[in-house]
Amino acid sequence: MSTEEGTHTLPDGLKAYSKTWKTSESPRAILVFIHGFSDHCNTHYDLFPTLAASGIEVRAFDQRGWGRTFNGLKDRGNSGSTTVVLADMHSFITSVATYAEAQGIPLFLAGHSMGGGQVLNYVLHPDSPYRQSGAQPKLTGLLLRSHGRSSRREASASDAAPLPLDPAHVSREKSVIADFQADDLCHETGTFGGLAGMLDRGLWLENLSKNQLEGIDVLPMWLAHGDQDRITSHPATKRLAQLLAEKGDVVFASYEGAYHKLQAELPETRAQFCRDVSNWILGKSGENQSKL
Repeated sequence: MSTEEGTHTLPDGLKAYSKTWKTSESPRAILVFIHGFSDHCNTHYDLFPTLAASGIEVRAFDQRGWGRTFNGLKDRGNSGSTTVVLADMHSFITSVATYAEAQGIPLFLAGHSMGGGQVLNYVLHPDSPYRQSGAQPKLTGLLLRSHGRSSRREASASDAAPLPLDPAHVSREKSVIADFQADDLCHETGTFGGLAGMLDRGLWLENLSKNQLEGIDVLPMWLAHGDQDRITSHPATKRLAQLLAEKGDVVFASYEGAYHKLQAELPETRAQFCRDVSNWILGKSGENQSKL
């Protein structure tokens, strides 16, 4: 396993920090990962190296306003409107999909927390560039982690507003809490427009109905949530999984006692979660490859 840092040019020319976790041999699958609020692509501990060791290449980028993707301090947390957020995602996903399809490698899309909500809006919302595109990126499946709607409804009319995450609710692992508190790239501040867009995307998913799914081919999905998560809603994720399961191949995995960051939980939960992600991706890759 090796890593490679780079940049991806977003539609307006902004250079987004990107990183790839490479496999030692030709990948059996590629996973594009979308991080969450007050997060970046280098906070996922054993998950990405474990996936790479099992033959799954991981490609991720720091979203606009987060991590290393900003032009100056005034741009930190300025993620843009939902239109901008989804266009940025579409640009990165399409660039990876072009390569994956040319190589005949199954492509998966995953998101954590806010990023999980973005992934679902990307593939399900009628105004998304994925739904509007004449040539959709070919995706084999989706993985959503801890993405249920936020229980926090605070907002401010100012240009920038803090939306603090209680570090004690991130994980049961004390070293992870310390890492989160010490990480300057997890700055917990977003613009009013960005926060409003995040909440609107969550509410759209919360109110999603069976009628809205008519005519949509629901991709295979794996949804995971810790049942003691106090940052996003475990019951909301479970309800959404039940709704989507009526339309397609959807699995809901609940982790007993776990908090928000399943990839950074206590060792036994962390190891099980990594295995579950790898097994689901490789299982779906095998089904896909058998049809090639």
